[in-house]
Amino acid sequence: MTRLPISVCMVSTAEAHRIGRALESVAAWASEIILVLNDDVRDGTDEIAAKYGAKIFREPWKGFIGQKNSAAEKAAGPWLLNLDADEVVSPALAADIAAVVSAPKAGHAVYEFPRCTFYCGRWIRHGDWYPDRVRRLWRKDAAHWAGDEPHASLQFQGTVGRFRSDLLHFSNESIAGQISKIAPYHVGFVQRKLAAGKSAGFFELVVRPWWKFMRIYFFRLGILDGWQGLYIAKLASFSTLTRQAMVREALEKKQPPP
Repeated sequence: MTRLPISVCMVSTAEAHRIGRALESVAAWASEIILVLNDDVRDGTDEIAAKYGAKIFREPWKGFIGQKNSAAEKAAGPWLLNLDADEVVSPALAADIAAVVSAPKAGHAVYEFPRCTFYCGRWIRHGDWYPDRVRRLWRKDAAHWAGDEPHASLQFQGTVGRFRSDLLHFSNESIAGQISKIAPYHVGFVQRKLAAGKSAGFFELVVRPWWKFMRIYFFRLGILDGWQGLYIAKLASFSTLTRQAMVREALEKKQPPP
C-alpha cells in the first residue's frame, strides 16, 4: 500500500510488550506516526516505536484529553487517526481508510468503525463490547478531543461516516489486571456525582447493577459469547455496583461517626 495523507496519533505509557503490534499495522501506509510518551517511561517503548519510524515526544502526563490533543497538534497530515497501543488496524479497515483519505473530496469530517475485543481466548461479538463503535479518524481542521476524564471524545463540526470493518482490540491481558482497574477508573465518576450533590440509593445500588447484567447477557446476546460473555456481564454489573457504592462511601466519610 502506498503512503496515505494521514498521521497516526498515539499516546502511551510503558507499552513495550505490545505497542509493536499496533505500529506494525500502520507503519507501511501512514505518512507519519506521532507518539506522545509519558516522560517517566523507561521500558523501551520509545526504542520499539523508533524502529517503525515514529516521531517521539516525551511529555508529563496531562490526562487522556491533554495527551491526545498534544499528539494531534504535532501531526502534519490532513487526516488524523488515533490508535492505542493495544489496538491493531485490520487489513480490511486499512482499505476502508485508504479509500476515504485518497478521495478528492471526503464526504464526512469524522469516521467511526466497530472495535472487536479479544478476551480470554475469544473474540467478543455481542453484549456491550461489540460493535463498540469508536470515532478515531478525522480531518485535522474539523475536530479536537474533549469530554470528561478518562473518557476522551471527539468534538467536531460536520457529519460522521461509518465503516463496517473492525479495529482489533487486545486489552485486558488478564482478569486480575482488569479487576485492578475498576476502582481507579471510577474516581472521576464519583467526583462528578459529589460535585452535583447526588447520592446513590436503592435504585443505583440494586436496580442498576441487575439491569446492567440483564441487558448485556440476555438482551444484547452476551450469552452467545461463552463463559467469557457471562463473566463480562457479571463484571460489568459488579463495576456498576462498585462505582455507586464508592459514591455512598465518599458521602459517609464526610459525616461524623455515630
